[in-house]
Amino acid sequence: MLKHLLLLLVVFVGSFAALAQQPGKRPNIVIIVSDDHAFQAISAYGGDLMQTPNIDRIAKEGATFNKAYVTNSICGPSRAVILTGKYSHKNGFKDNENSSFDGSQNTFIKELGKGGYQTAWVGKWHLETEPQGFDYYKILPGQGHYFNPDFINMDGSRERIEGYVSSVTEDVAEDWLDGRDKSKPFALVIGHKNTHRTWMPDLEDMGMFDSKTFPLPANFYDNYTNREAATVQDMTIDKTMIMGYDLKMFPDYDNIKDGNITRMNEEQKAKFKAYYKPIYDDLVARNLTGKELVEWKYQRYMRDYLATAASMDRSIGRTLDYLDKNGLTDNTIVIYMSDQGFYMGEHGWFDKRFMYEESFRTPMVMRYPGVVKPGTQSEHFVMNLDIAPTMLDAAGVAIPKDMQGESFLPLLTSKKAKGRDAMYYHYYENGEHSVSPHFGIKTGRYKLIRFYKRVEGWELYDLQKDPQEMNNLYGKKGYEKITAKLKKQLNGLLDKYEDDGAKALLAKEGGNR
Repeated sequence: MLKHLLLLLVVFVGSFAALAQQPGKRPNIVIIVSDDHAFQAISAYGGDLMQTPNIDRIAKEGATFNKAYVTNSICGPSRAVILTGKYSHKNGFKDNENSSFDGSQNTFIKELGKGGYQTAWVGKWHLETEPQGFDYYKILPGQGHYFNPDFINMDGSRERIEGYVSSVTEDVAEDWLDGRDKSKPFALVIGHKNTHRTWMPDLEDMGMFDSKTFPLPANFYDNYTNREAATVQDMTIDKTMIMGYDLKMFPDYDNIKDGNITRMNEEQKAKFKAYYKPIYDDLVARNLTGKELVEWKYQRYMRDYLATAASMDRSIGRTLDYLDKNGLTDNTIVIYMSDQGFYMGEHGWFDKRFMYEESFRTPMVMRYPGVVKPGTQSEHFVMNLDIAPTMLDAAGVAIPKDMQGESFLPLLTSKKAKGRDAMYYHYYENGEHSVSPHFGIKTGRYKLIRFYKRVEGWELYDLQKDPQEMNNLYGKKGYEKITAKLKKQLNGLLDKYEDDGAKALLAKEGGNR
């Protein structure tokens, strides 16, 4: 009798495991990661800079995360956090200057693979070492190029593919989907180069915003009073943005040496010249100086950046159409997110890095048919740190105990679920754009930041009264209690996430622990 029961149990467990492996029983996963795409430039977030119909479709058919943030606002480190579910000090990839990703460490992709998923990454990778743990990859070397991009294959060979990078990346993704093992669920990461500097739109999108004049952000002419780190940075549209490299303004369009242009074919070069040369000629004729020139640069930046975003949004639409045409939509999670936010002229800046909202906060929308109610607006704090455990949770795969993120599925499916009340951030790079390393805490109302190395000091913001983060309250009378409370909370997060480097720095100050 006992043997009979054991046999029945083995058959049941085996049948359950086999059922779990069948396609349609566990969700497929598509994660689309863009580069430097600002939430301000996505119409699902209520902005009127441009329309992003395909990103908006994911939001309408799923959830919009209105309070999604990153742990470290810079390209490579953000991808490492997404993969590992760990902060930069734990996964080892702290900055783009001195780090390379240790591919031997565990990732959610490896856990999905062990759980029966077929896995792939195509497009921008930007982690310095070759991907490990994927069944397939085809990646851009480094930052990649917008036109006729090179790709690194799994055998280490390189090939140049004619076309525009977001379209070519989508082609590669669809080719893999066509040839995948359809007996397995899949997890595919599509890494887009767009909208990274130098903002080169597809040929058909050049000029699409030329008839629009964009209003200057209210703090475009920020003078950085009482904010030393902001004072010493080098990322302004005025002084940092380069006329040729960034804005494609060249004295001789027949002899451009810029590698982004020289790799174009003759047809592409002809269209590039036909669009940009008249703009350059007009600029020369106008002989702008001072604020007029700065504001001209801002308009050019916005037009090229947004057109580059439009090129990418169209490719995202192709991804959604592919899922529709192949009967995959109902059983596929789709997440769109950027590796961080970006400045659209706020504080007079482009780029990212700072813990201020525009770069700390990232766009993220998610569709999960049958689980996430269409049109959901999430106001919970979530982070790129949470992607790994959330995907494992959705796939029914155990979440490794050393992952520091948390699954946000309960936040989308239960009104009783409680998320974070505070978030921790740490930016390490001390070179590019002269941004000082810093770490800090954000709560529902306040933000406390500790800058170090390049600049030593604290900043405190009341985001309810000062959402643009212009008035540093640190050390001002009347804010002693909230400062002490925030420092205590910050120390609690340092303990939780085991950031010994930041703890040691605070310990040197004394009285903060």
